[in-house]
Amino acid sequence: MAVFVPVRWVAPLLYGVVLVGGLYYAVAGPGPTGWWRAAGFVAVLGALFVLEAMGGRRPGARVPLLLARCALIGAVVVLDASGLSQVLFVLLPFTAYFAFGRTTALALGALCLAGLLTAYVLTAPGWYRDLEHVSDLLMLTVGLVLALSMAAVAVGEQRARREVEEYAARVAELSAATERNRLARDIHDSLGHHLTAMSVQLEMASDFRALDPDAAQRALNEARRSVRLALGDVRQSVRALRDEAARPSLSVALAGLAEDGATPPRVTVEVSGDENAYGAAELTALYRAAQEGVTNARRHARASRVTVVVCLEGEAARMVVTDDGLGFAPDAADSAAGGFGLVGMRERVQLVAGSVDIESGPGAGTRLTVTVPRGKT
Repeated sequence: MAVFVPVRWVAPLLYGVVLVGGLYYAVAGPGPTGWWRAAGFVAVLGALFVLEAMGGRRPGARVPLLLARCALIGAVVVLDASGLSQVLFVLLPFTAYFAFGRTTALALGALCLAGLLTAYVLTAPGWYRDLEHVSDLLMLTVGLVLALSMAAVAVGEQRARREVEEYAARVAELSAATERNRLARDIHDSLGHHLTAMSVQLEMASDFRALDPDAAQRALNEARRSVRLALGDVRQSVRALRDEAARPSLSVALAGLAEDGATPPRVTVEVSGDENAYGAAELTALYRAAQEGVTNARRHARASRVTVVVCLEGEAARMVVTDDGLGFAPDAADSAAGGFGLVGMRERVQLVAGSVDIESGPGAGTRLTVTVPRGKT
C-alpha cells in the first residue's frame, strides 16, 4: 500500500494551541494546578513535537509512531486540567489516513468517540444532561469529520500528483524511444544511402584502376561527392535536432537521387502536382522511401534502371519506384536481419498515416508503391 505524507503543519499547530491553552488555564484557572502536573504536561507535549520531527525522517516506522502518538496524547489528556487537549484525538485518524488508508482512519475515529463516551459513562453519571460534556462530544465528532475530510483531500491530491508524475515518466520514456527510432531511420536512410554509394564507387575505382584510369578517377570523384552529400545530411540532421530544419523540397531532393553518381543504375525521376499542399513530414516520408528504393536497387538488385514517379495531386500523394533488377521476396526481406531499411520505411510512412506496398519476386524486378494522405502544411 502506498504511504502518503501528512500535512506537516497540522499536528504542530494543534500541539502549540493546546500548550498555550493548558498553561494559561494553569496560571489563570479557577483552581490551583500542581507544578508537577504542569511540568509533565509541557514535557509530554515536547515529546509529541519530537515525535512529529522523527516521523518526518522515518516514514517507514508507521505502527510504532502511531502507538507512541496514542500513548502520548492519552498522557496529555490526563495531565491537562483545561480539557482542551481532547482535540488532539483528531490527529490519530488524521495521521493514520496517510499511513494506513481510509478504513484504518475511520476505525480509529470511531474508537476515539467510543473511548470518550466510555470515559463519560464511567466517570460522569448523567453526562448526557450536562451541556459541557455533550458539547465536547459533538465538537470531537465535528473535529474528526473535518480531519478525515482534510486527510482525504490531501491524499487524493498526492495520489493525483503521483499519477501525473508516472504518466509524465511514461510519456518521456515513449518519447525517448520514438526519438531513438527516428534517429535510427535517419541514419539508415541518409548516411546509409551515401555510404552504399561510396562503397560501390570505391570498388569500381579499385577494379578499373589499371584497366581504365579515367573511369577509376570518375568513380573517385563520385565518392568524394557522396562524402559531401553525407556531410550535408549530417548537418541537416543536426539542424533538425535543434529545431532549425527548413521545409524540404521533394523535387530537388529526388533530383539529387537522379544525379547521385555515374554508376548504375540510371535513375529517372518524374514529379507532378503541387508539393506545397503537403507538410514536411509527408514530403520527408516520400523522399526517404524513394531513397530506400534506389539504395536497394543499387546495393542488392543489380538494376540497370530505376524509375521514380510521384503524383502529388488529389487528397493523397502516390509514389511508385520501379527497377529492373533481380527482385526479392518482400516477406523474407522484412524478417531478415538486413531488412532494417524496409522496416524503417514502413514505420516512417505509417507515422503520417500512409501505406507501403511492395511487389517483387526473384528475377522480376521490384515495384514499390507509397501512398501518403495530405496532411497539414
